[in-house]
Parts: sequence; structure tokens; C-alpha cells
Amino acid sequence: MASVPARSFTDVTVQSDRGNPHWTRHPGDAALDAIPGDDGWPIVGTTFRQLGDPIGFGKEMLAKFGPVYRTRSFGRRGVNLIGPDANELVLFDRDKLFSNEQGWGPILNLLFPRGLMLMDHEAHRIDRRALSIAFKPEPMRAYCGQLNEQIARGVEAWSKGAGADGVTQVRFYDLIKTLTLQTAAVSFLGLPLGPEADRLNKAFVDMVQASVAPIRRPLPFTAMGRGVAGRRLMVEYFTQLVRERRERPGQDMFSQFALATREDGSLLAEDVVVDHMIFLMMAAHDTITSSFTTLAWHLATSPEWQDKLRAEALAVTGGPGRALAYEDLGKLELTDLAFKESLRIMPPVPAMPRRALRDFTFRGHFIPAGTGVGISPAAVHADPALWPDPDRFDPLRFTPDKVAARHKYAWVPFGGGAHMCLGLHFATMQTKVLVAQILSRYALEAAPGYAPSWQAWPIPKPRDGLRLSLRRLG
Repeated sequence: MASVPARSFTDVTVQSDRGNPHWTRHPGDAALDAIPGDDGWPIVGTTFRQLGDPIGFGKEMLAKFGPVYRTRSFGRRGVNLIGPDANELVLFDRDKLFSNEQGWGPILNLLFPRGLMLMDHEAHRIDRRALSIAFKPEPMRAYCGQLNEQIARGVEAWSKGAGADGVTQVRFYDLIKTLTLQTAAVSFLGLPLGPEADRLNKAFVDMVQASVAPIRRPLPFTAMGRGVAGRRLMVEYFTQLVRERRERPGQDMFSQFALATREDGSLLAEDVVVDHMIFLMMAAHDTITSSFTTLAWHLATSPEWQDKLRAEALAVTGGPGRALAYEDLGKLELTDLAFKESLRIMPPVPAMPRRALRDFTFRGHFIPAGTGVGISPAAVHADPALWPDPDRFDPLRFTPDKVAARHKYAWVPFGGGAHMCLGLHFATMQTKVLVAQILSRYALEAAPGYAPSWQAWPIPKPRDGLRLSLRRLG
């Protein structure tokens, strides 16, 4: 299955069947009449209900219609499959029934075209294999050293605004977003971000927000218009960088990508490297910002777990502020459990779309080729049948015995199958370095009764930036 080619930034047909003749055609709304569900309001369908409260909407649909239900959003009917069996069917995709490109394409093709997440089957396998060189042990060891250095410098500066009591009031999400963008620039690009940091960060924010914009054309003063402008800036920036890295490669991830070759020995095309890098930079800093903010919130409200992770980090590193060695990553076992639990409670990608390439049947329901099919990690992660008292933060859910007793696809924050997140080990490594560097310096505290509201789409984040207190230790 061919991946989407490069096109004009304003070619809106890139999001549609009309602009992609190789896509499997939607069977028409009437073909899904037999599937129970809710078409919502005229014209807009259930779009705004799903965007406004996806978790609540999903629970309502599941209660009314069961684990296979129909909705109508963004002008077209689709089907949602809920449960670990559905996750396995779609993510493992043993029979190559589903298309990532055709599922994500209508959402992301104007913004993040040709990222690995939008590629299918053989094309995906070839590019993934070429890019995987950047996540081999030796490059990862180098990234670990860079992360320690950059994160230590960044978090040390957080206490500059502390009061006489040694406490700094912060918006934690904003701190982490700035820090992860800086660390991504060093580890991925091999350079510190200078004055362009604010421009790039705004471009990323605009592109991500545009992904769920109801108006899908890049008109002036719309979210999609801002997102497409952000992509244009990114392409210009990264195109220049890939040329520089091919002439003067370094130890950074971008150099690895710029020199990556396909199986026939040919370099990846320049524009392909650019598209992969834009997508990876977004995924690396936006998703880790979301997931680490979730972890910090639960540690601030579960001080006993915060103390456990701090003690573990100090024991492994040997003291406050010391680097976490690459060889010692596996020793932070409690941190690993806590990170997995935070990903369960708030997965960075709450739902995952696909399109059926052929007819299939699931739980007695016939679903025709061309149907948009969605699964929901967020819904499965909140299922009390799988996770008793699912709103409670309990890292011990991920001890080996409990993991072995659960369905393999009950926990899927990184996806699964051939499309398992390529950077999952990098994300885990960065989280462990963050824990070691932050908790050895600060206690995270939340005001009594404080309960932030979270924006669910497109990537979860606290609406107020997560107001925490950082109390300097020692």
C-alpha cells in the first residue's frame, strides 16, 4: 500500500478519498444500518460530543450499545470496537485487514504526512527498519548522557523563583513542555534551540491542535490554517538541517535518520526524512510532556509513591542530582511501574483510527470494507472489569504476576503489533532520567482539594497547566 506522496500545503484533497485513489472506498452510511449506535445531530453528528468529552461519550455509547457501536463524526459514519480483543484484532492485525494510512490520513495528511504512524504494511516495514538504527543501544547510550545533562541543567534552574520557604509555584506542564523540546533538540537534532525555540514550539502546538479542528480546510484565522502554516515553517527548518547533517553528520538522531538507507542501500529521500523527523519530534516532546505531567500529578497526590521513587533513584544514582547511567535504567523498577500506571490512567493517544481494507465480522457484526474503525485505549484502560477501581493510582497493577494474568492487549498506550511505537524505549528512558533528576531535588506538592480539569484531545493536558509547588530538598 503506497504512502501519501508529498503535495501542496493547501491541497485539501490529500485528506479525502478523492485525492487518494488507492484508498478503499467508504461503503456509504446505509451499509452500517445494522450496527447499533447514535448518529447524533444533523450535519455535525456526534463530532462535538466526542471532542468535548471522549471518555464520557465512550462510556455512554458502551453502556447503551455494547462493545461494537456506530457513530457519525466529521461527516461520515464509522464503527468503534471496544475491549482488549478489539485492540488485538486491530493492532496486531494478523490478516492485514486495516489501514493506518487511511485511518489517520483524513486527520493528519495536511499536517504530518508520511510519518510512520500513517504508513501501511511493506512501505511501513521498509522505512521503520531504516529508521530503527537511531534507537540501537549505542545511539541510545549517547542520548541518555545528553538527557541527563540537559534535564539536570533545566530542572536546577526551576528553583530560581523560589520564595524564602524554598517553594516555587509553577505550571508544571509548561515547564516540562519547554524542557522536553530542549532535550529533543539536543538529542534529536544535535543542537540547542536558540531564538527559534518559541516559533517551533508554537508551530508544533498549532499543528497538533489542527488535527482535531472541525473545519478541515486551511482557511485564514482557522485552527487548520494555523496548523498548515506551522507545517510550512517546520519543512523549511528541517530541510535545511537534513542537508547540513548529510554533509557534517553528528551523534544526534537526525544524523542517523539523514544517513539511513533502505534495503537496496539507497538513502531515504530528503523530503521523507523531513516528514519522519517532524512527526517524531512532535511525538517525542508532546506525548512525553503529557504522560510525564500525568505521572507528576499522581506523585504529587500520592506522596508515599513519590517517596518510594525518590528513594529508588537516590539509591541507584548515588546521590541528589547525579546522572542516571544507561546501564542502570533497568534498576528503576518502581519508576517503571509508576510510569506504566500513569499511561494507563491517561494514555497520550486516547483513540486510534483505522480503515477496513476488506469485509470482516467482529462479535457477530458484519463490517464492510472501507468502514472507518476506531479503538479506544482510554476506554479499555478504564474498564473496571480489567482494572478494579480504575481511577485509583496503583503502580502495583504492573507487577509481573498481574501483567501475566491480564489480556496482553488490555494496556496499549504505545499501540501494538507492527506499529508499536518506535520510540517507546526512548520515552521510558527520558521518564526515568526526569524522575531521577527532579525527585532528587524537589518534592512535588498539590494544594489541598485541587483537582485540575484535563483537555482530552488531541493529546491530553491539564487546562490550567497543572499548578504545583516545588519544594527544594536538602
